[in-house]
Amino acid sequence: MHPVGNKFTAAPIVIASRPPDTALLSQRSYWQRGAKHGNVRRLENPPTKSLRSRLIGWGLVSQVALAVFLFVPGTLKFWQGWAFMAVNLVVTIFFCAYFYKRDPQFLARRLLRKEKIGTQKFIMYLLKNVSVISYLLCGLDNRFGWSRTCLAPVPWWLTSLALLLYAGSYLLLIPVCNANRFAATIIQVEAGQTVADHGPYRLLRHPMYSVSLLLWLWLPLALGSFVALPVVALMVPILILRLLNEEKFLRRDLPGYSEYCQRTRYRLVPSVW
Repeated sequence: MHPVGNKFTAAPIVIASRPPDTALLSQRSYWQRGAKHGNVRRLENPPTKSLRSRLIGWGLVSQVALAVFLFVPGTLKFWQGWAFMAVNLVVTIFFCAYFYKRDPQFLARRLLRKEKIGTQKFIMYLLKNVSVISYLLCGLDNRFGWSRTCLAPVPWWLTSLALLLYAGSYLLLIPVCNANRFAATIIQVEAGQTVADHGPYRLLRHPMYSVSLLLWLWLPLALGSFVALPVVALMVPILILRLLNEEKFLRRDLPGYSEYCQRTRYRLVPSVW
């Protein structure tokens, strides 16, 4: 669940006007009768084979794509790239295992890919292209040594620190997602969902985007590249454009969201914006 294609550049308070695709969420009943888990009802049935297959397939495709972006334009002699792939794989497996046991329905939402809003389709197109260019640039930088010759080499200790901060930032997604189990990767509003206003959402309207920006900040340094930082910085205005459009949608379609925005002033950074 690294940020390729903004896979976890998620919509923090996103929900559907009708029940999501039952073939994706469950092959039987979508809602469970009875107790709730957090702010989302559990599936009536345990995780389906379909969901497991989707998760495994998504994980394999993501890892292969990441390897292609990092090593094909560059060289296999790229210890930062191998270390990043290992760290990313470990935290991704931990994240998926955590929610697979507690709320498989949430993971199904994280696998949604087709945006329904025209503006969001364009924004996701920008995010995917910037992410791919960022990874390619890190691989090329390792091969041709642009950071070493034009700026300065990224010291090993900074790369190691960035890897640790990347893993730590990734784990911050867990409390964010626990607070809003309806957070999908697309902008939507689901039947029966209320505004998530507890946990990290008491401080920020879009804590998942905040964590995503942290992940992108550490990524070039974890891959030993200074020259990729300006490209990664493009994620900031793109994500701002995404969340502003998302808020417009949620104010219209999610009851109580306008009042939530009045109570929660800041969007991405506490006491700043």
